[in-house]
Amino acid sequence: MRNLRISIAIAILAVVPAIYFRAVGWRPDPILDAAVFGIAILAAGFMLSWGAETAEGQISAGLILAVVAIITVLPEYAVDIYYAWRAGQAPQSNYVHYAAANMTGANRLLVGMAWPLLVLLHWWRSRNRAISLAPVNSVEIVFLLLPSLYAFTILLKDSIAPLDAAVLVGIFALYLWRVTKLPKARDEQEEPGLAAEIEQLPPGQQWALMIGLAVVAGAVIFLSAEPFAEAMVDSGRVLGIDEFLLIQWLAPLASEAPAVTVAILFVLSNRAVAGLTTMISDKINQWTLLVAMLPLAMSVGAGNLMALPLDARQHEEFFLTAAQSLFGLALLLRLRLGLIGALTLAVLFSAQVGLAFSFREDDALTIRTLTWLGWVYLALTVVVVAANVNGLAQIVLTTLRPHQILEAAAEKRASEARDSDWLHEKES
Repeated sequence: MRNLRISIAIAILAVVPAIYFRAVGWRPDPILDAAVFGIAILAAGFMLSWGAETAEGQISAGLILAVVAIITVLPEYAVDIYYAWRAGQAPQSNYVHYAAANMTGANRLLVGMAWPLLVLLHWWRSRNRAISLAPVNSVEIVFLLLPSLYAFTILLKDSIAPLDAAVLVGIFALYLWRVTKLPKARDEQEEPGLAAEIEQLPPGQQWALMIGLAVVAGAVIFLSAEPFAEAMVDSGRVLGIDEFLLIQWLAPLASEAPAVTVAILFVLSNRAVAGLTTMISDKINQWTLLVAMLPLAMSVGAGNLMALPLDARQHEEFFLTAAQSLFGLALLLRLRLGLIGALTLAVLFSAQVGLAFSFREDDALTIRTLTWLGWVYLALTVVVVAANVNGLAQIVLTTLRPHQILEAAAEKRASEARDSDWLHEKES
C-alpha cells in the first residue's frame, strides 16, 4: 500500500496550487496559470483512472460501463465543453474554432500517437511485431467504423448539429448495449499499477477510495477547466504562438495523459491486448460522445439550439480526423495492429503536426496541407481494405452474430490451452 499512499499524496499536493489560485482569484501570469491548472487536471485524471480501472475490473453493468467510459476522459471533456459553451455565448468569437480544434486534436492524438506507442512498447518488451486482438474486439472495430463513416455526413453540412449529437449518442449507447452482451476480452490477471494495490483492499474500502478519488478529481477538474482553457489562449498570445495550435495539441496532450498511461501500464505488464482495447474504446468514446457534446454545450451557452459551424479550416481538420480514423480501422481488419502499420500512423501524424506549425502563418497553405493529408489517409485506406476485404466481412458478421464470438473465443482459448500443454510436454 506504500506506493498507493505516496501516489495519492503526490496527486493531492499537485492540485493544491490550483485550488488556492481558484479560491483567491489569483492569476499572476498566463503561462504559470496554464502550468498550475494543467498539472491539476493531469493529477485529477490520474486519480480518475486509478478508480475507473479498478471499477471496470469488477463491474460489467451497462450503466457502470457508461460512467467508466466517460470518467476516463473527463478532463478532455471538461476543457472542450467549456470552449463550446463559451462559443454559444459568443458565436462569432474564436471559441467556436477552439472547441473544434480541441476535439480534432484529441481524436488524432489517440490514433496517431497512442496506438503506435503501445505497439512500439510491446515490440520493445517482447519482440512481438504486432498486438493481436481477440474476436470479441470485432465489436469495437465496427462501432468505431459507424461514427467514422457518419462523420462524412457532418462534412457535407459544414456543421455539427444537435441532430448529429443524437445520432452519435445513439451509436455510443448501442455500443454499450452490445458489449454488455459479450464476453470480456481481457484476461484475469491482476490490474496494472495502482489499480492492483486498490484491489488488495477490502471491498468496502475499495469503494470508499474509488468514490473519494472520483469526487475529489471531479471537483478539481470542474474548478480548473475554465482557468486552464483561458490560460491556454492567453499563453499563446504571450509566447507569440498560435493559440489554435496550443489548444489543438498541448491541451489534449495533458488531458489524455492519464488514460494513455493506464494503457502503457497494461502493455508493460504483458497485457498489450487490454492496452490497445482501452485506447480503441477511448477513441469510440471521443468520436461519439465528445463530438456530440459540442453542439449541446454550445446550445446551453446560447440559450437555444445551435449547431457548431465548421469554417474552411475546421472542415479540413474534421476531414483529416475522419480519414485518419478510417485508416486506423483498416489496419485493424486482421484483428491486429502491426509494427509497420503503427509506424505509418506515427509518421503521418508527425507530418501533420510538423506541417501545422511550419505553415501556421499561412492559412491557405495550411488548409491545402490538411486536405492532401486527408486524401493520403483515404488512399491508404482503400489499399489496405482491398487487401483485407474478407477480414472486414468477418468482423461485421461476428459483430452481428454474437454467438460466433463466443464460439471463436472458446476455440481460441482451447487452442492456446493445447499449445500450452504441448510446450509443457516438450519441456518435460
